[in-house]
Amino acid sequence: MSRVVAVALTLFSLAPGAPAAEPESTDVIVVGSGISGLSAALEAARGGASVRVVEMWSVFGGHAVMAHGGLCLVDTPIQHRQGVLDSPALAERDFLEWGEDADPAQVSRYVHRSRELVYDWLLELGVRFSDRLIQIPGNSVPRFHSPLGRGLGLVTPILRACLRHPGVRFEWNTRALELVSADGRVTGVRAVSTRSAEKQVFEAEQVILATGGFQSNLEMVQEFWPERHPFPERLLVGSGVNSVGSGHRIAEAAGATLVDMGRQWNYATGLPDPRRPGTDRGVNASNGASIWVNLEGRRFVNETASTKERLAATLRQPRARYWAVFDAPGRRRLFVSGSDWADRDTVERLVLENPALAKKAQDLARLGEAMELPKGVLEETVARYNAALEEGVDENFQRFGHGGVPYDLAPGSGQGAVPIVTPPFYALPFFPLARKSMGGVAVDLEGRVLDTAGHPIPGLRAVGELTGFGGVNGWAGLEGTFLGPSVVTGRTAATSLLAELSGPPRRATPEDPPRRDEEIGPAPADADCMMCHDLPSLVERARPGYAHFEAVHRVVSQTARPCLECHASLWPFDPDAHVVDRLAQAETCGSCHLAREH
Repeated sequence: MSRVVAVALTLFSLAPGAPAAEPESTDVIVVGSGISGLSAALEAARGGASVRVVEMWSVFGGHAVMAHGGLCLVDTPIQHRQGVLDSPALAERDFLEWGEDADPAQVSRYVHRSRELVYDWLLELGVRFSDRLIQIPGNSVPRFHSPLGRGLGLVTPILRACLRHPGVRFEWNTRALELVSADGRVTGVRAVSTRSAEKQVFEAEQVILATGGFQSNLEMVQEFWPERHPFPERLLVGSGVNSVGSGHRIAEAAGATLVDMGRQWNYATGLPDPRRPGTDRGVNASNGASIWVNLEGRRFVNETASTKERLAATLRQPRARYWAVFDAPGRRRLFVSGSDWADRDTVERLVLENPALAKKAQDLARLGEAMELPKGVLEETVARYNAALEEGVDENFQRFGHGGVPYDLAPGSGQGAVPIVTPPFYALPFFPLARKSMGGVAVDLEGRVLDTAGHPIPGLRAVGELTGFGGVNGWAGLEGTFLGPSVVTGRTAATSLLAELSGPPRRATPEDPPRRDEEIGPAPADADCMMCHDLPSLVERARPGYAHFEAVHRVVSQTARPCLECHASLWPFDPDAHVVDRLAQAETCGSCHLAREH
């Protein structure tokens, strides 16, 4: 192997970010690069602080980047254009009534400032929204705003701004282990590289924990399961892969108190993830043209009711599971939430044409047999539903004919019930889905973490889902009330800590201007990274800390995409500067995550 090739391989393997042996201290450490962590990092840096973001994964985004990305926002220009009359007072009433026990102070701040702190700020960063508003149950008016590009389109502009800001640096593939304290004050974070296992202490005057929830940790979910619901026979995991409660344990070990951990926002719409067969991973899916039938073949709920009504009804069913049944025209109404599922071809191939998941038959009798239902029951249930539609009144479940307002997230799919009459007929299996944590580390309005006596722990703040979104939801969310409060808690915590930093007053520092593509230039057609890198071997080696690398490049190998389609910034080759350009990399996520509707 030549010296150039050897140097290139070494730099490539180290590039994504093993921490330095002796890093300098920074003003602020943010643990986690989800939407709340990135919002906090950018706000602190824009206020003049030096910021280090410690991220256990090799990429950004947390739960938010894989979500639909919808935001519940109050009194926005989009609402004005649609003729929607909204106000903070009306929203505050809705939040408090629907949430049952939401924190009034957190609610008041959010409804009065969501336009300023979320909508206007995101527009300035480059986020764009659909003009289509959705009215979710519990809201007096439509408030659900959908970003173009789903969760990826929502979070990427924030990351891009962080990467361009000279005051923000990232420590990727670095897992926070515990907080470091001195004289009763948090002074840093002890961490370990997930790739090299090298341990490191990062020092800072202020630490912000933004590690997300715990809904991907089934043991924690069951430990804190709300007593108001029976625990299901099978519960799918539908949160971010790193939403495992790590920040809860870190904060608790430092003296923090956990509150309202039983307030979990779980869904009845969990479909087993076809990309991960044999696991408990699930995706959030729905079909506005379907009816839900239990294992006895009977409807049991208004399929367009609120999330909390449908979950409660599902958990009361035999084995807490059901089938969604629809016909040939209805297949177009199948919607799967998340950045990975905006491509219709993906939904068709992985779900509807997947015999390991979807049941399909030319008549309802054979479909019922495939679903292992009692003979004749499915035909009877569908016939009764179709007859109710013809009469215009759903006497049993009030889905239609009683002034209800059905909602459907699928863009352009239409709302309301339709008859199930046209073969082939389909059935998909659904289970409860663990999704969001609405309790967590106790904080005040400034994000300061509170100890068991209710006093702030000096030097420590927490934001986003780790705090249960600050308690803005209480027991029940209005939908879109997770990512918006994550931005608000992140930004306000960062703003408040600036005044506590020692030294001279901070001044805003300019951000680096956007880089133009012409500065890189097109790579030649015959440029081939595989001349140096044995990609098949790297993908199959299953090295610690390389899970995302392996998953992404497995797709690359299968589709035979040229390396420089995503890594044009690595050309022309320079052995002294052959490192991944994170800003350029952020622009290529859409190559795999097709976060666009068509």
